[in-house]
Amino acid sequence: MNAAPIAELNNSRMKPPVGPIKSRSTLFLHNGWQFQEAGKDKWYPATVPGCVHTDLLNNKLIEDPFYADNEEKLQWIGKTFWRYQTTFFLPGEFLKHENIELKFDGLDTYATVILNGTPLLKTNNMFRRWSVDCRKSLKAGENILQVHFSSPINEVLPILRQLKHPLPAVNDRIEKTSPYTRKAPYQYGWDWAPRLVTCGIWKPVTLEAWDQTKIVDFHVLQKQLSSSEARLSATVEVLASIDAEATVIVENPKAKPQVLEQRAKLKTGRNLVVMELVIPNPALWWPNGLGDQPLYTLKARLIVGDVTRDEAATRIGLRTLELQQKPDSWGKSFQFVVNGVPVFAKGGNWIPADSFPSRVTPEKYRHLLRSCRDANMNMLRVWGGGIYESQEFYDLCDELGLLVWQDFVFSCTLYPGGPLFLENVKLEATDIIQQLRNHPSLALWCGNNEVETGWFEWGWKKRFPAQSWNDYQKVFREILPAVCTLMDPGRPYWPSSPGSNLEEKPNSEKLGDVHYWGVWHSDLPVEDYAKQSPRFMSEYGFQSLPELSTLNTFAQSKDHGLSSAVMLAHQKDPKGNPRILNYLVRYLPQPRDFESLIYGSQVLQAEAIKVGAEHLRRMMPRSAGSLFWQITDCWPAVSWSSMDYFGRWKALQYYAKKFYQDLLVSPTEE
Repeated sequence: MNAAPIAELNNSRMKPPVGPIKSRSTLFLHNGWQFQEAGKDKWYPATVPGCVHTDLLNNKLIEDPFYADNEEKLQWIGKTFWRYQTTFFLPGEFLKHENIELKFDGLDTYATVILNGTPLLKTNNMFRRWSVDCRKSLKAGENILQVHFSSPINEVLPILRQLKHPLPAVNDRIEKTSPYTRKAPYQYGWDWAPRLVTCGIWKPVTLEAWDQTKIVDFHVLQKQLSSSEARLSATVEVLASIDAEATVIVENPKAKPQVLEQRAKLKTGRNLVVMELVIPNPALWWPNGLGDQPLYTLKARLIVGDVTRDEAATRIGLRTLELQQKPDSWGKSFQFVVNGVPVFAKGGNWIPADSFPSRVTPEKYRHLLRSCRDANMNMLRVWGGGIYESQEFYDLCDELGLLVWQDFVFSCTLYPGGPLFLENVKLEATDIIQQLRNHPSLALWCGNNEVETGWFEWGWKKRFPAQSWNDYQKVFREILPAVCTLMDPGRPYWPSSPGSNLEEKPNSEKLGDVHYWGVWHSDLPVEDYAKQSPRFMSEYGFQSLPELSTLNTFAQSKDHGLSSAVMLAHQKDPKGNPRILNYLVRYLPQPRDFESLIYGSQVLQAEAIKVGAEHLRRMMPRSAGSLFWQITDCWPAVSWSSMDYFGRWKALQYYAKKFYQDLLVSPTEE
């Protein structure tokens, strides 16, 4: 975000002008969309927000990507160019506004936007919001909006062929193109996810019209908090197309005074209007299990002359939060402290709830997150190989008391360091932080998932030039912490998970967080969980099959076997199915049939994670967190999840409700 001038302020207490509300006008452009394969004639109905895979499926042009082994047959989609278009009617009144912008909350990923034949915008980042002045290209009556999508794979392949040291995308199946594109990594394939490389208009698209001024951001920063009062700083960012005198009003029915007003001399461009407010006797926001989650709604109004030009609202919670890292006899602590109370983090890792994120409904979010709350969790790690979740997700975490460990979306590979890529990362981080920083549930910004581990423990340090490490430093130790400090001061930043801030190697038990995979990937016995002594365990996991009704959505009875082609297609860990069976026969009787195998795998998964979770809780205060892998599934599959793709609880979710309960009796032999 470019630095904005502080508006010239006048603390006049005059009564604000009253007049008709003339807020910005917003037109959603979600209807009438069509799509086609580039170079072909026929158009088909499309859904916006959505993606090309779901549009193909809805038009019966492909089989269900999740059924049987259809995934393999659909790889051509990610290598194809696609075109979307809609025709919308614009009344002449709309064109009387001084400023009109075309806004995309999310385009996936390489897109060219054309309005009435005029190219307006080229995009290269799935996670950024895009906005362009389009007033001159609009006309009264019918308008044609087109979005042309390049293949995210083919866009990168020519670059890849010229590189001496292609970057190590260990989870990409087929071409290793994902490190070069700011797109959800899991869609290129993971050890629990299919390779379904999408494109499309995956978030809302609008026309936004405004006159003279508008509010572009409303940020509330907590400066001091005590039992008697909360002191806050409310910043209203205003974009002005003219120099103007304005009144900015912030309302909070819980504050004293309830209405604050500030006269401001706005300059053309971006302006910051800052007001200080006090909330007496604040009700504190607490993580689940430690107290309630009261939330305060603040409203801002922008008045020019006698007209209310714009309004905005935000919701906050009042709490202090610290990531405490204090030297002690074991090394250095790694513990979240909320309102002065040390918190043992109980929860798991959150991956996207669908391979096609636009399909995740508010109802599904509500079910999954309430299930986490009901299982006595208080923290979710939004893992760095997925997406930045929807506002619905973070709003629900605020309401349910679920702290959010938020990875930036970088995972399991090195990344380029060229100026265009670095600028793209900076703009992405700025945009994401601006959207999420008011949420009280947001506990931590984390730079990446397992990139430092790859450098020090996966042989990358020997295979790749020193410049690759320099590029790493630029992204995760320069750009991201600088943007966090500028835009969200006071919220902790952690460069990599697992990590030690380079004081030790990743996965050190002396400090930082640990990912432990000796149990499972190294076939070590479940009892080895109890031999670990991490300061905070942010990943550990054990697989199981989903229940039979879920399996039957992609497999027939003839496929019911761990070695069948269909079951192997829905098991992305290459050694996963044999490992399930090996662990089963080690701890449980031989399954007598397929249903017994399903039941036994779920019970063993639950028992294994119980061993780890209870051990970590018994270790308090040496250990301060247990986040098992993983909460959700993005498709119906055999995986580490505690709830399957349809939100059905596995045995692990039921067990978590017990081993994460507030008061736990956990016997152990010594």
